Amino acid sequence: MTQAPELIASQWFNTPHNLRLADMFGKVVVIEAFQMLCPGCILHGIPLAQSVQKMFSPDQVTVIGLHSVFEHHQAMTPVSLKAFLHEFRVTFPVAVDAPGENGMPKTMAAYQMRGTPSLVIIDQRGKLCAHHFGQVSELRLGAEIASLCACDTMWHPERNAEMARPDSIA
Repeated sequence: MTQAPELIASQWFNTPHNLRLADMFGKVVVIEAFQMLCPGCILHGIPLAQSVQKMFSPDQVTVIGLHSVFEHHQAMTPVSLKAFLHEFRVTFPVAVDAPGENGMPKTMAAYQMRGTPSLVIIDQRGKLCAHHFGQVSELRLGAEIASLCACDTMWHPERNAEMARPDSIA
């Protein structure tokens, strides 16, 4: 496993300060890369990230959105993104991927993403564990995150072994 590249953001939403992966050491980090005009992102990626945020304890899992614009630049401004996040009730922090060369955003290039939606999972030590492109099975994603949380509680028994929030269990 390789060390996850740092996020290169030009702006942040839903957080009072800029976030760094180094500050999330000890937590599983799920990054959902999306574009506002991407049907797969709207139908699958964003709802999946919202489910992860609701199902897992924020003490163990952090969800971050990454708005990576590689097409339709004029339509996907920060003002439009702010309205999008409000309308779709996205409450997790969202980074605006910094523009890069040849239209490819910098973080997207650093993670070698092929498009959106893309989802990456980073373990508690900052290592890149999974990289998905397209629709991801909720069951698969939940198992991947739960496995990382369970491994961490084995090595750190002082942490709460409960992986899901009590109010999320039906």
